[in-house]
Amino acid sequence: MAAVIPLSLQAEQAALRIMARCDSLAELSETPGQLTRVYLSAQHMQANRRVGEWMTEAGMTTWQDSVGNICGRYEGQDPQAPALLLGSHLDSVRNAGRYDGPLGVLTAIEVVAYLSAQGIRLPMAVEIVGFADEEGTRFGITLLGSRGLTGSWPQHWLQCRDAQGVTVAEAMLGLGMNPVDILSAQRGINDFCAYLELHIEQGPCLQAADLPLGVVSAINGARRLNCRFTGHAGHAGTVPMGQRQDALAAAAEWMLAIETTTSARGHNLVATVGQIESFPGAVNVIPGEVKLTLDVRGPEDENLCALLASLLQQANAIAGRRGLTFDAEQFYGIKATACDQALQQRLANSVAALQGESMSLPSGAGHDAIAIAERWPVGMLFVRCKDGISHHPDESVTTRDVAYATQAYINTVLSFNQ
Repeated sequence: MAAVIPLSLQAEQAALRIMARCDSLAELSETPGQLTRVYLSAQHMQANRRVGEWMTEAGMTTWQDSVGNICGRYEGQDPQAPALLLGSHLDSVRNAGRYDGPLGVLTAIEVVAYLSAQGIRLPMAVEIVGFADEEGTRFGITLLGSRGLTGSWPQHWLQCRDAQGVTVAEAMLGLGMNPVDILSAQRGINDFCAYLELHIEQGPCLQAADLPLGVVSAINGARRLNCRFTGHAGHAGTVPMGQRQDALAAAAEWMLAIETTTSARGHNLVATVGQIESFPGAVNVIPGEVKLTLDVRGPEDENLCALLASLLQQANAIAGRRGLTFDAEQFYGIKATACDQALQQRLANSVAALQGESMSLPSGAGHDAIAIAERWPVGMLFVRCKDGISHHPDESVTTRDVAYATQAYINTVLSFNQ
């Protein structure tokens, strides 16, 4: 892969700062020897203060909002114009990598630092937000920071408890925050014109294509179900093969059908059986009941729903043919989030100019852009990560790829100056 436009010295220097700052933030962890930084923890506040200092150095005014997001603003030519919002999250899963989330925040800061150093004021202001909680690690509820901006924070979230029994409201009070004020984080519909988020891919597609960057077309919708095949347990030695109602054999047949059907349908659809339990679970007993989960994802709801309907139909057919019953209950669902076409094109133009082509790909993981897209147009830029590993200490990006990402991000933001 050869660049069409050489990287600027500013982008290369910015990448070195970004990598060093990712290392700096990784030190803020509640677990020695690991990276764990959860919502409303001491480490969360420390990260906000550190990132706020870097925002100030870049020429921004900063504040922490009522749900714990760290925010910065770089003024434009017209203070009344809807601002361009950049961001990602600063929290982590347990025993995390150091780039999922923070890379997007720190790269955005470098974009503003470039504008400030060059004396460039866009027609609109640029705001950056380091979202407080995207992962949901502590309280089991996700996108708390971004839903603070959209004003879609349910009141019952304040009573959600962590593993120690502490509620969200209690944790806020412990940090001097007032739970009554959470709605003051909400931003007006005319406050922003668009949202851009840079993130590691968390998958292997860019590495397979030998490309540093890709443009996200959509964030996958998802459906999760608890499923069950029910047959009859029997003696493993006395029931003939043709007379069995083996729930595990039925589940195995369906799992192969899931793999074959999903692969054949294309459309970037994926399906996974992640958990399976067989009962009674004895070596010499034919399984009479099998419980298993199904996770189906895709970037377009119509194709996703059609795949799920087909898979459930096949499960019922398998059960009927084998003399079993099948039932399934959905316990989680989220719609696909399409990225704005115009923002995709802006990003693609910047990426193609740097690496000769622009690859479009969906995101299989969720992001703050899901919540933000409910009110404002969103666009996402993916950065290659080694072997697609994420949510793990082995999460890795190269300084060179981060330099490409920074240059593409700067060029995309500059396109709003036209």
